[in-house]
Amino acid sequence: MSAQPRPARDFALIPADHLPPGPLNALTDVPGVAVGHRTLRGDGTATGVTAIMAAPGDPFREKIRASVDVINGFGKSVGLLQLRELGTIETPILLTNTFGVPACAEALIRRAIAANPSIGRTTSTVNPLVLECNDGALNDIQSFAVTREDAVAALDAASGGPVAQGAVGAGTGMTAFGFKAGIGTASRVLTLGARTFTLGALVLANFGVPGDLVLPCGRRPSVRRDREGEKGSVIVILGTDLPLDDRQLARTARRAAAGLARLGSFWGHGSGDIALCFTTADRVSHDPDPPFVTVTRIAEPLIDLPFRAAAEATEEAVLNALCAAPAMQGRDRFFPSLADWLQESVPS
Repeated sequence: MSAQPRPARDFALIPADHLPPGPLNALTDVPGVAVGHRTLRGDGTATGVTAIMAAPGDPFREKIRASVDVINGFGKSVGLLQLRELGTIETPILLTNTFGVPACAEALIRRAIAANPSIGRTTSTVNPLVLECNDGALNDIQSFAVTREDAVAALDAASGGPVAQGAVGAGTGMTAFGFKAGIGTASRVLTLGARTFTLGALVLANFGVPGDLVLPCGRRPSVRRDREGEKGSVIVILGTDLPLDDRQLARTARRAAAGLARLGSFWGHGSGDIALCFTTADRVSHDPDPPFVTVTRIAEPLIDLPFRAAAEATEEAVLNALCAAPAMQGRDRFFPSLADWLQESVPS
């Protein structure tokens, strides 16, 4: 069995011609972004919460511009409708299991009200942003183990350093392609003229038909195959300090699907596949003073660079989630570790 979580690069899975990663190869390579986990294990429980702070400060007063691409809309997330309409994030982002969404949404609402007592009274309400996957194969989802306090703990744990991956936080009970999976992250450094930017991805990987996984080298790991259909989900959070306008954010989010497809995903009928992209550039004031605002954006002929970065970072983030997660016994089947498979099947 694999002893310590290991990233995909330890197994030479990432092609040499890919864009370079940031120093942490994580979403937190984007300046100001923080990630925290709350992990719950024991007595049939294998679940948790992962928190993403898209930028420092109060996101209700200084909103973060973002967009979302719903690749396949089987899911129970909160906040996507307003995000798609207005193009801004005004709370941290929480990831959890399907039945943990209400507790997480309440935590975000109460947190925003504590910082802004006028919410819902003399100013607008707040749009909590919670995304989910179903971890019922490993977790007793009917136990409603995730509480408001767990969401607060994940938020309080958020930091800008290295990000724990695999079976942690919201990824504790997640599986992908028949293997144990969970949280994964990766980043890419983009050079435009004399300036350097970063695009990072964090995924909650819980998708893919067992037997369909295709590694970048072309190998297809052997695992108990399942042709009952795609019933999982994946959440992809992309963040960048590159200035992108609303339409460009949506287009960049859409390219996460390319990274998923490279791995063998086809986004089945019962799969909830959602990609969200935010930029820390050009934040939006809740109480704008001037009647007009200026938004900086990348020149359109150069946008292939963030498109490529989104696909590459998403692909590597999923592989990191798979490689970092240890094997685990589920309710009715065993989910092996991809790292173990890789160690046992080194090509001669």
